[in-house]
Amino acid sequence: MGLPGKGAPEQGSEYMIEKKDLYEWCSIPVEELEHHPKLVTKFRLVKDSDEMGRLMAQEFADEIAKANEEGRRFRAIVPCGPKCWYEPFARYINENRISMKNVMIFHMDECLDWQGNLLAADDPYNFRTFMCREFYDPVEEELMVPEENRYFLSPGTMFQVAEKIREAPIDYTLGGWGQDGHIAYNQSRRHPFSHIGIEELEQSGIRIQENNLDTIITLGQRSYGAAYQFVPPMSITLGIRECMSAEKVRVFSDTGAWKQTALRVALFSEIDAEYPMTLLQKHRDAVITATYDTADHPISHHPEWKFAGVNI
Repeated sequence: MGLPGKGAPEQGSEYMIEKKDLYEWCSIPVEELEHHPKLVTKFRLVKDSDEMGRLMAQEFADEIAKANEEGRRFRAIVPCGPKCWYEPFARYINENRISMKNVMIFHMDECLDWQGNLLAADDPYNFRTFMCREFYDPVEEELMVPEENRYFLSPGTMFQVAEKIREAPIDYTLGGWGQDGHIAYNQSRRHPFSHIGIEELEQSGIRIQENNLDTIITLGQRSYGAAYQFVPPMSITLGIRECMSAEKVRVFSDTGAWKQTALRVALFSEIDAEYPMTLLQKHRDAVITATYDTADHPISHHPEWKFAGVNI
């Protein structure tokens, strides 16, 4: 089963981005991105984290309110991050008395130690601890998502979660992306003896995996002053198949420099297994949103820079 989509052309599993194309995409001024004629996925530009957080919160809450009005269950896939939307979301839910009693939440991913075990509850990368504190607890009790409707990933629950996702359509996937364009923990697979192409990536499901070295280094720089030794080396994740099965997919980032190139690739490239978020262009209702700092790119400010292998 393919992704629900707009009929995007099939791409070969060996497609590789050429440096001259990457240079062209990264050279586009940020002000020209939102309405650029060569966009392959819908894009929105916001000023900063505050604006993005309010947008994420209101759009998600309004989808829940709409489902309530229509008397139907609302099923959503939710990430641990970006973090700017949790406080405005809880405030919006509470102030507008939007019940989440009929909401089912499937959490995107979770971090694991080197043996594939869950992290300690007070580890900064324990996503369940963070989501309980930041996403669930601030909502007033009479409006809160029931505990039995919260589906966290772990090695012991992955098959149960997969079964529950298959029971009915997903309404909404909310997410971000990583430095290589990964959605959830669907990273580009770089194992020297186990290559996967676009078709396999598109059909990927819930799984336990080793994290890529560049993911570990990037998260170490972001969180721990480059102390990569404290970054979880493994993860459990929903697959692309689950994340992209939703009626609507909305991905956001306010992280800045380490997301800039992946964004440019997602906005302009053909589908490429090296950048999983390029698959968004096949979805019928996917939107990428980024802050100004995340959508900007240093190459766009330096036309005097020359690079080997690039014809300019």
